[in-house]
Amino acid sequence: MNRIDSGTATFSGERIRVAIAESSWMGSQLIESALKRCRQNFEVFAFAGGSDETFREFEKTQPHVALISSGLRDGSLTGFKVLQQLRDSQSRTLPIMLLDVAERDLVIDAFRTGARGVFTRADSFSALPRCICAVHRGEVWVSNYQIEVLLELVMRLRPLQIAKPGGMALLTRREQEIVRLVAEGMRNEEISQRLSVTEHTIRNYLSHIFDKLGMSSRVELVLYTLSR
Repeated sequence: MNRIDSGTATFSGERIRVAIAESSWMGSQLIESALKRCRQNFEVFAFAGGSDETFREFEKTQPHVALISSGLRDGSLTGFKVLQQLRDSQSRTLPIMLLDVAERDLVIDAFRTGARGVFTRADSFSALPRCICAVHRGEVWVSNYQIEVLLELVMRLRPLQIAKPGGMALLTRREQEIVRLVAEGMRNEEISQRLSVTEHTIRNYLSHIFDKLGMSSRVELVLYTLSR
């Protein structure tokens, strides 16, 4: 992974409390076991649950650093809700977003919602302890690709927004159906197959939905449905 940080991780006397939040116990415990085998001074605990349960666990345990999967038990993008809750509560926990793939929009929204680093399942696991240590030191863990994406958009970036309640009334029945399918984690291709229309049609629907609700991304749409 190409990255930008202050150098190699250092070893200190302080134990770094690390929380792992995944959608499955198997996934969380695999990461927990691997981190416990590394030479860093980590105190690791892992769990699997939904977004609200995850946030409550963070409030109770107060980890220094939290590795949060973008998909939790209550949906494929609900890890972003935890990021938002940590940011809004001014928590001292430093979050790292764990993405399945480094999709451009997901990388952007992870940083917009408060992530201090983005790590993907395609990255070498050997880099994860260094990522955790860098974030714990107050640095931002970001790859060269992610920097390029962020610089491209920095001049037109606006804060992630959640539309006001009642916005669904502005949508047609078909648009509401598409919102529901997006919230379930379906991609444009899957939605087009479900509704027997082209992907181009789905993209047009989403553009109209974003305009009506004052949004610009799928994550905003998912957060809006979760807030209703």
